[in-house]
Amino acid sequence: RLNSGLTAMFYGFPGTGKTELVKQIARKTGRDLYMVDLSETRSMWFGQSEKQVKQIFSNYRELLNSALIEPILFINEADGLFSRRMEIGRGATSSTHTQNIIQNILLQELEQFRGILIATSNLTGNLDQAFERRFLMKIDFPKPDERVRQKIWMSKLPELSTEMAATLAGRFDLTGGQIDNQVKQLIMKQ
Repeated sequence: RLNSGLTAMFYGFPGTGKTELVKQIARKTGRDLYMVDLSETRSMWFGQSEKQVKQIFSNYRELLNSALIEPILFINEADGLFSRRMEIGRGATSSTHTQNIIQNILLQELEQFRGILIATSNLTGNLDQAFERRFLMKIDFPKPDERVRQKIWMSKLPELSTEMAATLAGRFDLTGGQIDNQVKQLIMKQ
């Protein structure tokens, strides 16, 4: 009688490979990736934002029912969607009420979710605690240590000597994404 859905939250420092891992999981397992565009979840029209959030899950269910292999529902930068509910009291605005309704819709959808949902976030402190229980797995992506940074440098610039990669890794406390940017800048300067 357990929910058959698999929900995971990848969280951690920007540039540590959360989004890339989701893409690689989809590629390696031959799954479609249904990416949520957060800009499509907001509307200035009363009641539309709530409908648009519900539509994400309706669209995913349709895809799930027609697919041979379960697709992945991917919500990148999920803290933009799974934010904290606000206290409702005097002076509460209509946008506060709307935000709370959206959070309640999301909580209900996650409670009965079927399929695979992976969300990523750099700011888990902004998430409502009610979402904690709804994610089966919560996986921290820490900044890479010096040994891992050396391997990243060598994978991005194979012409580097082991010693030079070790020097760069020791000198600069960068994430994989930041190393990518440095390598791109170097290539553009050539």
